[in-house]
Amino acid sequence: MFEPDARALPLGGGPQTLRVVAAVIFFQGRVLAGRRGGGRLAGGWEFPGGKVESGESDLDALRREIREELACEVTDPRPVYVVTFDYPDFRLHMPCFACGLAPGDAPRALVHTDLLWLSRDELWEPAWLPADRGLIAHLETHWEELRR
Repeated sequence: MFEPDARALPLGGGPQTLRVVAAVIFFQGRVLAGRRGGGRLAGGWEFPGGKVESGESDLDALRREIREELACEVTDPRPVYVVTFDYPDFRLHMPCFACGLAPGDAPRALVHTDLLWLSRDELWEPAWLPADRGLIAHLETHWEELRR
Protein backbone atom coordinates (compact mmCIF):
# COMPACT_ATOMS: atom_id res chain seq x y z
CA MET A 1 0.00 0.00 0.00
CA PHE A 2 2.80 2.43 0.78
CA GLU A 3 6.54 2.48 1.11
CA PRO A 4 8.05 5.39 3.03
CA ASP A 5 10.91 7.10 1.21
CA ALA A 6 13.24 9.99 1.90
CA ARG A 7 10.72 12.51 0.56
CA ALA A 8 8.07 11.35 3.05
CA LEU A 9 10.22 11.32 6.19
CA PRO A 10 11.29 14.39 8.19
CA LEU A 11 14.82 15.74 8.24
CA GLY A 12 14.46 16.53 11.93
CA GLY A 13 11.91 16.90 14.70
CA GLY A 14 8.89 14.62 15.06
CA PRO A 15 7.72 11.94 12.69
CA GLN A 16 6.33 12.92 9.30
CA THR A 17 2.68 12.19 8.57
CA LEU A 18 2.25 10.02 5.50
CA ARG A 19 -1.17 10.27 3.81
CA VAL A 20 -2.36 7.17 2.00
CA VAL A 21 -5.76 5.84 0.95
CA ALA A 22 -7.17 2.32 1.17
CA ALA A 23 -9.91 0.57 -0.79
CA VAL A 24 -12.24 -1.90 0.89
CA ILE A 25 -13.45 -3.57 -2.30
CA PHE A 26 -16.64 -5.56 -1.83
CA PHE A 27 -17.58 -8.26 -4.36
CA GLN A 28 -20.11 -11.05 -3.87
CA GLY A 29 -20.17 -10.61 -0.09
CA ARG A 30 -16.39 -10.59 0.34
CA VAL A 31 -13.61 -7.99 0.63
CA LEU A 32 -10.24 -8.01 -1.09
CA ALA A 33 -6.96 -8.17 0.81
CA GLY A 34 -3.41 -8.20 -0.56
CA ARG A 35 -0.15 -9.53 0.87
CA ARG A 36 2.69 -7.01 0.61
CA GLY A 37 5.66 -7.93 -1.53
CA GLY A 38 9.06 -6.38 -0.82
CA GLY A 39 9.95 -3.67 1.64
CA ARG A 40 10.06 -3.54 5.38
CA LEU A 41 6.42 -4.58 5.84
CA ALA A 42 6.73 -7.51 3.39
CA GLY A 43 4.41 -10.44 4.03
CA GLY A 44 1.81 -8.44 5.93
CA TRP A 45 -1.76 -8.24 4.69
CA GLU A 46 -3.38 -4.93 3.82
CA PHE A 47 -6.18 -3.34 1.86
CA PRO A 48 -5.11 -2.15 -1.59
CA GLY A 49 -4.27 1.52 -1.96
CA GLY A 50 -1.31 3.83 -1.57
CA LYS A 51 0.17 7.28 -1.27
CA VAL A 52 -1.74 10.42 -2.09
CA GLU A 53 0.48 12.46 -4.40
CA SER A 54 0.91 16.23 -4.09
CA GLY A 55 -2.14 18.04 -5.50
CA GLU A 56 -4.15 14.82 -5.79
CA SER A 57 -7.52 14.26 -4.13
CA ASP A 58 -8.08 11.17 -2.00
CA LEU A 59 -10.54 9.76 -4.55
CA ASP A 60 -8.19 10.37 -7.47
CA ALA A 61 -5.39 8.67 -5.53
CA LEU A 62 -7.66 5.74 -4.71
CA ARG A 63 -8.63 5.19 -8.35
CA ARG A 64 -5.02 5.57 -9.55
CA GLU A 65 -3.60 3.22 -6.93
CA ILE A 66 -6.18 0.53 -7.66
CA ARG A 67 -5.40 0.73 -11.39
CA GLU A 68 -1.66 0.49 -10.62
CA GLU A 69 -1.91 -2.31 -8.06
CA LEU A 70 -4.82 -4.39 -9.38
CA ALA A 71 -5.38 -3.33 -13.02
CA CYS A 72 -9.06 -2.72 -12.35
CA GLU A 73 -11.54 0.05 -11.58
CA VAL A 74 -13.56 0.63 -8.44
CA THR A 75 -17.14 1.91 -8.36
CA ASP A 76 -19.09 4.04 -5.89
CA PRO A 77 -16.22 4.81 -3.45
CA ARG A 78 -17.53 6.20 -0.18
CA PRO A 79 -15.59 7.10 2.97
CA VAL A 80 -16.07 4.61 5.78
CA TYR A 81 -13.20 4.99 8.24
CA VAL A 82 -9.99 6.93 8.87
CA VAL A 83 -6.93 5.23 10.32
CA THR A 84 -4.28 7.19 12.18
CA PHE A 85 -1.44 4.93 13.24
CA ASP A 86 2.03 5.66 14.60
CA TYR A 87 4.82 3.52 13.22
CA PRO A 88 8.25 4.05 14.83
CA ASP A 89 9.43 6.55 12.21
CA PHE A 90 6.25 8.02 10.72
CA ARG A 91 2.57 8.60 11.37
CA LEU A 92 0.12 7.05 8.91
CA HIS A 93 -3.09 8.91 8.07
CA MET A 94 -5.30 6.65 5.93
CA PRO A 95 -8.81 7.51 4.76
CA CYS A 96 -10.55 4.25 3.84
CA PHE A 97 -13.25 3.88 1.19
CA ALA A 98 -15.76 1.08 0.68
CA CYS A 99 -16.33 0.48 -3.02
CA GLY A 100 -17.45 -2.02 -5.58
CA LEU A 101 -15.68 -3.56 -8.52
CA ALA A 102 -16.40 -2.41 -12.07
CA PRO A 103 -18.44 -4.97 -14.04
CA GLY A 104 -16.21 -7.48 -15.78
CA ASP A 105 -13.07 -6.47 -13.87
CA ALA A 106 -10.99 -9.09 -12.07
CA PRO A 107 -8.21 -7.79 -9.81
CA ARG A 108 -4.69 -9.00 -10.61
CA ALA A 109 -1.81 -8.99 -8.14
CA LEU A 110 0.56 -6.53 -9.84
CA VAL A 111 2.16 -5.34 -6.58
CA HIS A 112 1.01 -7.85 -3.97
CA THR A 113 2.33 -11.43 -3.80
CA ASP A 114 -1.16 -12.81 -3.08
CA LEU A 115 -4.77 -11.66 -3.10
CA LEU A 116 -7.59 -13.06 -0.95
CA TRP A 117 -11.34 -12.53 -1.00
CA LEU A 118 -12.52 -12.67 2.63
CA SER A 119 -15.98 -13.11 4.10
CA ARG A 120 -16.91 -11.39 7.34
CA ASP A 121 -16.13 -14.60 9.24
CA GLU A 122 -12.66 -14.77 7.67
CA LEU A 123 -11.62 -11.16 8.32
CA TRP A 124 -9.15 -11.94 11.10
CA GLU A 125 -7.47 -14.93 9.39
CA PRO A 126 -4.67 -13.06 7.56
CA ALA A 127 -1.76 -11.53 9.47
CA TRP A 128 -2.86 -7.90 8.97
CA LEU A 129 -0.43 -5.02 9.16
CA PRO A 130 -0.88 -3.16 12.46
CA ALA A 131 -2.41 -0.08 10.83
CA ASP A 132 -5.18 -2.13 9.20
CA ARG A 133 -6.45 -3.82 12.37
CA GLY A 134 -8.69 -0.94 13.48
CA LEU A 135 -10.33 -0.97 10.07
CA ILE A 136 -10.90 -4.73 10.36
CA ALA A 137 -12.68 -4.23 13.69
CA HIS A 138 -14.81 -1.48 12.11
CA LEU A 139 -15.69 -3.72 9.15
CA GLU A 140 -16.64 -6.57 11.42
CA THR A 141 -19.04 -4.34 13.36
CA HIS A 142 -20.52 -2.49 10.36
CA TRP A 143 -20.32 -5.20 7.68
CA GLU A 144 -23.94 -5.13 6.53
CA GLU A 145 -24.18 -1.37 6.11
CA LEU A 146 -20.78 -1.11 4.38
CA ARG A 147 -21.19 -3.92 1.85
CA ARG A 148 -24.32 -2.44 0.25
